[in-house]
Amino acid sequence: MSNDSQVTVYSAALVFPVTSPRIADGAVAVQDGRILHVGDRQWVTETLAARGVTFEEEHWDGVLAPGLVNAHTHLQYTHMAEVATRNYRGFDDWGDAFDVAYEKSGHDWAAAAAEGARLSLAAGVTAAADVVTDQAALSALHDAGMHGIAYWEVYGKSNADWSREAREEVRAQIRSIPTPPGAGVSPHAPYSLEVQPLLEIPDIVREEGLRLHIHLAEAHMEREFDGIDGYAGPAGHGSWPELGADSFRALRSHGIGVSSTQFVDHLGVLGPDCHIAHGVYVNAEDRALLRARGTSVALCPRSNEVIGLDMPPVADYLREGNPIAVGTDSLSSSPSLDLLADVGMLYRVARDQGYHAADLHQRLFIAATLGGAAALGLHVGPDRIGQLGVGAVADLAFFDVPAKDPDVALADLVEDGAGRAVRTIIAGVERYRVV
Repeated sequence: MSNDSQVTVYSAALVFPVTSPRIADGAVAVQDGRILHVGDRQWVTETLAARGVTFEEEHWDGVLAPGLVNAHTHLQYTHMAEVATRNYRGFDDWGDAFDVAYEKSGHDWAAAAAEGARLSLAAGVTAAADVVTDQAALSALHDAGMHGIAYWEVYGKSNADWSREAREEVRAQIRSIPTPPGAGVSPHAPYSLEVQPLLEIPDIVREEGLRLHIHLAEAHMEREFDGIDGYAGPAGHGSWPELGADSFRALRSHGIGVSSTQFVDHLGVLGPDCHIAHGVYVNAEDRALLRARGTSVALCPRSNEVIGLDMPPVADYLREGNPIAVGTDSLSSSPSLDLLADVGMLYRVARDQGYHAADLHQRLFIAATLGGAAALGLHVGPDRIGQLGVGAVADLAFFDVPAKDPDVALADLVEDGAGRAVRTIIAGVERYRVV
């Protein structure tokens, strides 16, 4: 950082750094797009003055927090909101309606994705895991100046389809993703890809040093059940791989009840460079697998509700220590791209599921910030986000939440924070402000 460059001090009645204690009458000093100081407002301003640093101060009489991280969305479907206007009986029912809307002519995927990015910024979201199906939408995060990962989605590939040309096409697509931000691949789901692509896509991604993101344990068909000949039972877990099935659907067609989480783990998909979306139909063994592999879960409860799925086991994830993040999914299955609406729903679900610990507000807000950054591999290093700490990228979100009592303010933000973002700054540059 240059000593001669402009320093701006963003002070607020209450600052939530996430990686350190909350600060009443706090401040964040920013220089060259990075955080220079975080602390008590008086200490920050006096420290700068003592060093002879000139600065401008901008004060907010509310809550200042890290920018939110949407850990699962599809911005290109922003103009397909009509699909989410009714409730469905499950993934296949919703998928039929989605396909009808998707196959209509005249889609402007670039414009839709750009609108999705704009709506995200208006909700205090500064980074996203954006899953992209059509190339025209690949630059949405880049063009909006947002952080995160743009994931090229691979869908519907059979073993027969998975040729050398198909592999090279994936490499070409991911190398064409405009950066920054980061790039990755989303092998869509275990029921939409056969074994060979599920085996080889992770290798391609890891050879390129990128990230993986997969829809997992979302559809009803992914639930574990007692299958034939004991293959789904504890004694049978070592037996079902020996069948050499071509796909997860083939296992199901033969009455094999192994869960989709165990299936993709056997193929080497999971790992610390991968995070999953949804994670609804997971048992204790599945959750333990995710923890063992260092794989985060992006929970999208409002999307699950629209599609007609169950709620994820939020309380179990919290009790057992699974790393979690929060996603909105797309407007084709969710009422909005306001991440705090999903946070509020997760709060209610966790309480309904019997999680009564006093740390729930804090853990869910962490999930929407640092947890999302961790899911994308962006929580450490020189370009770390999801936190307000010295040296981190200056991604800031300001919320219209009364700040007299820190505990009450945090509860208010988690339970009823939707629609209350008033200003969004990314790398020190203002990207959204309520007029």
